Amino acid sequence: MNPLRVLLADDEHLIRGALAALLALEDDLLVVAEAATGPEALAMARAHRPDVAVLDLQMPGADGVSVATSLRSELPDCKVMIVTSHGRPGHLKRALAAGVRAFVPKTVSAQRLAELIRTVQAGGRYVDPELAADAISAGDSPLTAREAEVLELAGDGAPIAEIAERARLSPGTVRNYLSSAATKLGAENRHTAVRLARARGWV
Repeated sequence: MNPLRVLLADDEHLIRGALAALLALEDDLLVVAEAATGPEALAMARAHRPDVAVLDLQMPGADGVSVATSLRSELPDCKVMIVTSHGRPGHLKRALAAGVRAFVPKTVSAQRLAELIRTVQAGGRYVDPELAADAISAGDSPLTAREAEVLELAGDGAPIAEIAERARLSPGTVRNYLSSAATKLGAENRHTAVRLARARGWV
């Protein structure tokens, strides 16, 4: 029986390397490619056509959900899993809308991750129960995916120019997204908007 072909994408090299080494111990799993950024993950997926892509939620260039959205249209046979240490309800809802089959915290063991890779490849789904409960209690976000992404990038107080560079948008577009998000949340500025959105689990 051919092993399941797995792509690992995580910008933390130590975590990715350790995970690759542990998954290599599984007879039925084969890590065919590794990536450190969103664009690299897409390029590796196109080149190696994995059965399952295990993506970190937050990576430089494009986050895991954006990569999942691209893979869904380009490589529909590739199942996508998100692993994250930022398991907020808004992230989970975006991931599920993008066709992600599993949403898993980084605290999961390598053995459990291997089991979930098999589950996902067999057509199953998995969402961490605690994250699912949080998402249900948070209610629906009024923010679009782009507004939530830009608002999250603004969360550490970064200037508009830096947010624009990280989101690959123009400064004017970033201002528009932040203004729209603040209006929807009834916030007087982007800092208050970030605080409100985080409190409700939307970013």
